[in-house]
Amino acid sequence: MSTTPSLARDYAGMPDIELARCCAAGDAQAVRQLVSANNQRLFRTAWSILRNRFEAEDVLQSCYEKALGAIHSFEGRSSLTTWLTRITINEALARKRVQERRRRNLESEGVQVLETYREQLAKGSDAPSPEAEAAREQLRAMLERAIADLPDNFRIVFVLHEIEGVSVEDAAQTLDIPSGTVKTRLMRARRKLQQALAPEVRNALSGTFPFAGADCARLTEKVLSNFARAREPKAKSHDS
Repeated sequence: MSTTPSLARDYAGMPDIELARCCAAGDAQAVRQLVSANNQRLFRTAWSILRNRFEAEDVLQSCYEKALGAIHSFEGRSSLTTWLTRITINEALARKRVQERRRRNLESEGVQVLETYREQLAKGSDAPSPEAEAAREQLRAMLERAIADLPDNFRIVFVLHEIEGVSVEDAAQTLDIPSGTVKTRLMRARRKLQQALAPEVRNALSGTFPFAGADCARLTEKVLSNFARAREPKAKSHDS
């Protein structure tokens, strides 16, 4: 069967409901568009809850697996990005609860909890970046640490609105809280960061928590590979 019509489609310009239908039909190019367009926001959202890069990336894979498994039920009542963000939040919160339960169990047994991932918080991509100068890396690490120290409720609102550019209304819809609560948490988050971050530092927020380039491409290919593998038995049983 020819794939020319599929390749000629403008996936980036597709309405969300149509892109979802293409993904549900097994269109790998549609899945690629879905994943690559949402990787950064979902990664930052997961990080805002878990504060760990490796855990956040793992949550993304779980999110895409669940989303692609249920994408046939997407009705377009919210944007695909909002729908995916909610799944990511639920996945990250579930993982955080497991981590906290494990930590409590360890502490009850008198075992010291080792924070082995804390040092990875400020790390960027494994692939060297031409513009990754020492001063920029130090700035990025300082920003990430400062935001990581925000209370949980403030941090996720701050990341969504200030770093990802999500509107107050969309953030409220995504988090299922009133717009007034979003505004209050943003105000308090800014107040807490004000002492640590000078105005010129705040302007660099868009460069923090990078999940683009090699990172984005690697995760996209992994999701596509899992997607193709998950569909193989169905294809074989259909052919038989």
